[in-house]
Amino acid sequence: VGYVDKTWKSISLPYAFNEKEAFSVPISQHTGRVVWYRKTFVLPANLKNKKVFIEFEGARQAAEVWVNGKWVGLHEDGVMAFGYDLTNFVTFGSKRPNVIAVRVDNTWTYKERATGTEFQWNNSSFNANYGGLTKNVYLHVTDKLYQTLPLYNNLKTAGVYIYAKDFSIKDKKAVLEVESEVRNEYSKPKQVKLNVLVRDADKLFIREFSSEEVTLKPGEIQVLKASATMKNLNFWSWGYGYLYEVTTSLSTGKKIDDIVKTKVGFRKTEFKNGLFKLNDRVLQVKGYAQRSTNEWPGVGSSVPAWLSDYSNNLMVQSNANLVRWMHVTPWKQDVESCDRIGLLEAMPAGDAEKDSKGRQWEQRKDLMRDAIIYNRNNPSIIFYECGNESISEEHMAEMLEIRNQYDANGGRAMGAREMLDSRIAEYGGEMLYINKSATKPVWAMEYCRDEALRQYWDEQSYPYHKQGDGPLYRNADASAYNQNQDMFAFESVVRWYDYWRERPGTGKRVSSGGVSIIFSDSNTHCRGAENYRRSGKVDAMRIPKDAYFAHQVMWDGWVDVENFRTHIVGHWNYDKDVVKNVYVVSTGDKVELFLNGKSLGFGEQTNRFWYTFKDVKFVPGTIRAVSYDSSDRKLSEDVIRTTNASSALKLTRIEDSNPFMADGADMVLAQVEVIDNRGDRCPLANDPVTYHLQGPAEFIGGIGKGEHNCIGDTILPVEAGINRVLIRSTRKSGSIRLIVTSGSLTPDTLDVTALPVEDKDGLSTYLPATERPAHLDRGPTPRYASFLRMSRIPVTILGATAGANEKDASLSYDDNELTEWRNNGTRSSGWIKYDLSRVTEVSEVCMKLTGWRNRSYNIRILAQDGTVLWEGLTPKSLGYITLPLKKGVETRSIRIELAGSSTSKDAYSNIVEVDKNKNLDLFDSKSPDSNDPKEELRIVEIEFYESAE
Repeated sequence: VGYVDKTWKSISLPYAFNEKEAFSVPISQHTGRVVWYRKTFVLPANLKNKKVFIEFEGARQAAEVWVNGKWVGLHEDGVMAFGYDLTNFVTFGSKRPNVIAVRVDNTWTYKERATGTEFQWNNSSFNANYGGLTKNVYLHVTDKLYQTLPLYNNLKTAGVYIYAKDFSIKDKKAVLEVESEVRNEYSKPKQVKLNVLVRDADKLFIREFSSEEVTLKPGEIQVLKASATMKNLNFWSWGYGYLYEVTTSLSTGKKIDDIVKTKVGFRKTEFKNGLFKLNDRVLQVKGYAQRSTNEWPGVGSSVPAWLSDYSNNLMVQSNANLVRWMHVTPWKQDVESCDRIGLLEAMPAGDAEKDSKGRQWEQRKDLMRDAIIYNRNNPSIIFYECGNESISEEHMAEMLEIRNQYDANGGRAMGAREMLDSRIAEYGGEMLYINKSATKPVWAMEYCRDEALRQYWDEQSYPYHKQGDGPLYRNADASAYNQNQDMFAFESVVRWYDYWRERPGTGKRVSSGGVSIIFSDSNTHCRGAENYRRSGKVDAMRIPKDAYFAHQVMWDGWVDVENFRTHIVGHWNYDKDVVKNVYVVSTGDKVELFLNGKSLGFGEQTNRFWYTFKDVKFVPGTIRAVSYDSSDRKLSEDVIRTTNASSALKLTRIEDSNPFMADGADMVLAQVEVIDNRGDRCPLANDPVTYHLQGPAEFIGGIGKGEHNCIGDTILPVEAGINRVLIRSTRKSGSIRLIVTSGSLTPDTLDVTALPVEDKDGLSTYLPATERPAHLDRGPTPRYASFLRMSRIPVTILGATAGANEKDASLSYDDNELTEWRNNGTRSSGWIKYDLSRVTEVSEVCMKLTGWRNRSYNIRILAQDGTVLWEGLTPKSLGYITLPLKKGVETRSIRIELAGSSTSKDAYSNIVEVDKNKNLDLFDSKSPDSNDPKEELRIVEIEFYESAE
């Protein structure tokens, strides 16, 4: 207690001791060591007979706590919130200040003390190691009769649980159930009731109800329950973060005590028939697999709540509906942020790229339990993920048991990556590939692993980045890891098209979508020239790349396109002799390009959303892309123009409606652009900009191409005409000015006032996240269907006969992508005939063929009378192929047969698994028992369709 700490750095939480390493060094070089945090505070004397608890939202990796020189406890998982009962450790009154000390050890090799077991997720590939108290810390003071905190790990308590049931979306009704775990620490019995008061988003009172009165014995703990029917509800939805405030309190006679306020949202979910439904409407998953660290340059994860809202809302603005946090549970601030902005979440606990056993598996179960209890009132969490890799059925059953014990009524599915043939997982989906199901929803857990720096426009403009230039990765070229903006946008369209093509409404077996890895550039596993991952659709400062706008165009709807959009990829500033392709992403049926008002005709459409205008000669001026439907009705357009010479700097504050608070943790995100005399951003500018900061604030900086990625530098280049920096408040209020200068460009200034934050005796009641506004931009869940009609009609298969292994013929249509039918490796046995439920004209056959990414089968498809419906080499894919059949032929059966030798060559060699030895495709050419593929026919799944026209 008497230790002299005046020379220690004074900081405000959250704060990582090694924050400056964020993006300046690779993840594997993040410093791991022991650090200490200390704080002195005074508890008022009138609280002497109260209970005192502390809540840490998390610490990386292990935190050991002392209060007033006495050891309180140890928390080690490095992810989840934890808390302690400090009642018997603290003192009261101004003459007896308290000292809390926290020892944090974030070494990469940290092992659980009791067992010597490492935590599987303390991993230097994906879990950036920003060490210390990197999240918020709260002090709770309660009566001795109190509602517990949802902090199970140390306190063994579960807190308040709120959920809705018996939904009627049409009538806007549901039954609200409130359960609160209550403990009596008085020395005598207490008769107590649980009271519930509900307010809407405008803080208006709408409902009040209570539980039955119960008697709690001294030391007893009970769950008190109350319920009521709620009418005229606003249901939480995608892009509609409507939240209610539920206040629970305890009453003993006329005395009201222990008031707890919980923000909740009411929504209905359903997971069946291969579909996910939100509020009775089918939603195809469209979103991002984002590292849970969600980090920023120079500070890591420890950012203010408004900045979490800004970043996460950018996902929604790109028309993403789900974020899949990767490997570890996100911190509470991000979870609550997703509640407010209406972004669905897939929440992991902790894992690596494989199942585990022994104590490591028990650690994963403990963490899932704690994460569920802590986050079960947050409506944005829809999926619980218990593995970033398939786990055993036994382990899945154990995770389901945890969910059923602690969140049986929250409307959330439990699953894991892959789990395609699991009988009990409630959702699944591979990485990279396209899956379909008629039972549980399946969606790709991460697809499109390509990378591109934001500054690389194309090969014809500065900095003249040739597609694929860069260092080798695993002895292969860098074509997927050093793309330019044009091709990164193209790859984003190509990869999404596979999921769109198998979307809900295209049959009985469908894809429930996928999430692209990742949203923002990340200080994690890197493969290119930089020391960080550049797969983000925005860069590390959340400046959009062209791929961001490509997703915004393609994803604007729950399933089908509901709002038409068009985006011209790139810029229009080139040397006079440049001839290049112009690319457009659009949801129109056709797109026309105009150069200075003159039509250049219609673009070549590929992958539904991509339009190419070949060999356009650069002429300064304006290009305009106009999209039309099939009836030539104009749908949308986009316009870009050539800029003039650079003239000035333009400095603006992102989200400038937020007050800037002098709490030592708040931040300003400042954006600088190089503009011309018309105010247009100059897309080829790369000028070094000098930042001058005046007043009580700390310059954090941004990121750029240079030594240590320019982290912390006050001279930072714009890239593609724009960059951003962070400024952090101190504990002093006052006026702050940021000045930007660059050569002969006209400078600019930004003035901000840091408002005072009251702090008394080391305690503050300023909680930055409590008054953050909800985002309701998209409006409530639409009442009309997500797709107007089935685009094709599935034809039921009654049975099949085959040239070999006939007993396995049904495996080719059993809705299980881990089974297959195959012939015996000879041409003569390479046929299978399917009997259909009726005589019909089959318009298409959809197949997943073993070896889908590297094999082309030479097949013939015949009708019952021998008419050839299709013949040729099947295309390679990342899952399914659809073959159009000859029109005008009715049949009761379809025969698939080998017409010649197959070929084998990987068409996707630039798309690799994390584990290079792993092959999710059932065909393994390296297997010693694999046959010569030339005479093989192997079918994983097959479907037949009639036209819906």
